[in-house]
Amino acid sequence: MTGSLTHFDAQGNAVMVDVSAKDETERSATARGLVRMSPETVATIRDGKVKKGDPLTVAQLAGIMGAKKTPDLIPLCHPLPLSSVKVFLTLNEADNAVEIEATVKLKGRTGVEMEALTAVSVAALTVYDMVKAVDKAMHITDIHLVHKAGGKSGEYRAAP
Repeated sequence: MTGSLTHFDAQGNAVMVDVSAKDETERSATARGLVRMSPETVATIRDGKVKKGDPLTVAQLAGIMGAKKTPDLIPLCHPLPLSSVKVFLTLNEADNAVEIEATVKLKGRTGVEMEALTAVSVAALTVYDMVKAVDKAMHITDIHLVHKAGGKSGEYRAAP
């Protein structure tokens, strides 16, 4: 593990990190996650029989909105002028899951890892909400950062 905790001052008070001296650079982050469900739930989604509508389309929009609302949800996150938020949901019938991937980009002084992770989380919660009448035993799992680029710390790629 590298670095130190930056959201606390010398007295232990929570603080928003001052990024005003940092250079603006292109930054991006990609996160992924899964919603695991029963084969019957996968079939319900695949066959378009979810009474609330298409959960993948609604969750895609929710994920984009979630990325934009990250500073409202996560204390001490900076409000950021995001230049791009892309959220993709894929129904994986072989693994009985919905796979979610979000990529967030900006040109700024701080990274967008939290925005990518929030996008995936909100999209996963939306899938759950859309089909919970069919399957309350779904599991939201494996939400993690897979890539980040830009900024002082450079590039990060999760191990495969």
